[in-house]
Amino acid sequence: MKKYVMLLAAFMCFTITNAQTKIEKLASKKLNETRDIQLYIPEGYSDEKVYPIIVVLDANYLFESVVANTRYYSYWDEMPECIVVGINQYEVEDREKDCMYDDDNGLPKDKGTQFFEFIGMELIPFVEKNYNTANFKMIVGHDLTANFANYYLFKQVPLFDAYINLSPYFAPKMEERIATRLTEFETKKFYYLATAEEDTKKAAQRIRALNTSLSAIKNENIFYYYDDFTEANHNSLAVQAIPRAMSQIFSMYRPISVKEYKEKISTLSTSPYLYLADKYETIKNLFGFEKRVSVNDFMAIYSAVRKQKTTTEDLKLLAKLAKKEYPDTALFHFFMGEFHEKNGDAKKALRMYQNGFSMNAIDFITKDLMLDKAAKIKQDFGW
Repeated sequence: MKKYVMLLAAFMCFTITNAQTKIEKLASKKLNETRDIQLYIPEGYSDEKVYPIIVVLDANYLFESVVANTRYYSYWDEMPECIVVGINQYEVEDREKDCMYDDDNGLPKDKGTQFFEFIGMELIPFVEKNYNTANFKMIVGHDLTANFANYYLFKQVPLFDAYINLSPYFAPKMEERIATRLTEFETKKFYYLATAEEDTKKAAQRIRALNTSLSAIKNENIFYYYDDFTEANHNSLAVQAIPRAMSQIFSMYRPISVKEYKEKISTLSTSPYLYLADKYETIKNLFGFEKRVSVNDFMAIYSAVRKQKTTTEDLKLLAKLAKKEYPDTALFHFFMGEFHEKNGDAKKALRMYQNGFSMNAIDFITKDLMLDKAAKIKQDFGW
């Protein structure tokens, strides 16, 4: 973890100087005031893509950490590129007003109600109007603002799909409401909760009690994650929790790892190709957009197909998918050549390898490999 934090710190320094961040002045009719909004747009932003939205409360001190982790993980294709929008809450008094709730029922009141509507009816529409956004939305908060973020869970159609709760200071009845609500969802939601050994005592007790309740929930639509850090306090836990939360919430998005291959794919008795198709269909359903199949995942499934030795149909399916995802490369020709070769049709295999020679190399599939494959067929058949 220490090594990771040092690497992230270096990456964050790069982020601060190079990220496309800006301050927007957003006039709010709900709040009857103008708010400072920090906005990060990915460097490779394109009108041909859509981007999940991450809303950061307490952006005056959490924003840069969220942006740094977003850029870091998306650089390695472990999460999608995201638009990050942060709400600055500089003064303690203003922050408390934003998150105001009734001491009896624990629900937002006065400016807390207005701030709730500001995010849902003004901030999110502002981002969606000006940028291409995906359906997936996340919210991040710390103590008072973490508690506030949970109010969106209780809407009939919640505004957010993922909630990162950094040492929340819960309002009255909040824990019971959260536990009950998470049992009811029929759509997928992500919920992350964190405390620490040196966290505020009262907050930590309530957080740990909530964890006990949430750990017992049996709802396949809820992806629940929890951390109790041993070397952190109420404030410093955020630096460790944010990357942990993002890593877990976007775990399905990551390319197939060695662990995933060993534990889930290499032992399959069914089609490895179907595993790949299901993985990317799940990504589409969870995050609201289609992800291009990574070369890493093509090769992992190809390895599993070769290991099974039971059918060649998956090679044909991989070839068709390769033609769609990487049409300018030799990937299609390589898979189809091997498909024909294993089915005993040497002439078609030879033609595929020869045609693949004129395409762009990809991974280990080079022009030399395609020549070698074609030459071996000619040698074997005396052509």
